[in-house]
Amino acid sequence: MWAVLKFEKKEINSLKRDLEKKLGSSPEFYIPKIKIQNYKKNKIFNTSVFLLGDYLLCYHEKFTNAEIINSLKYCKGLKHFLLNFKNFQGEIINFIKKCKKNEDEQGFIKQSFFNFENKNKFKFLSGPFVNMIFKIINQNHKKMKILLKDIEVTVPEKKYLFRPV
Repeated sequence: MWAVLKFEKKEINSLKRDLEKKLGSSPEFYIPKIKIQNYKKNKIFNTSVFLLGDYLLCYHEKFTNAEIINSLKYCKGLKHFLLNFKNFQGEIINFIKKCKKNEDEQGFIKQSFFNFENKNKFKFLSGPFVNMIFKIINQNHKKMKILLKDIEVTVPEKKYLFRPV
């Protein structure tokens, strides 16, 4: 059964070890990541960010037992288990499938994961236009025409990451 855990980012390795020790076997962890480029002092820096912030998905067959969940509450690095994860197994599994379907070779989430229908303004997270705001004028499966300030530009849709503003 999949569980959703909130964790201390600096203590993630301790949490993994502690869970493995207390459960008796290794649980499966899934933490989707996204690669973001930051522009500082005329240099571009690549960083990876957890898509879910300080939440992770963890699978173990013993999570069906409430007593075991209670005994795990004091693992090092664990803030808490989200309640009612048992009721949302279908949604959790669908989310993991969607994430894995939209991962690149390095395991990072690609732009195709995000659905931006009915959004107006976007901000680049990578590429030469990093941190710039734009509007989409026209979009097809390979390229999109955007309005960047007052200039129309055509960019490959899947090459750069962007998010709604």
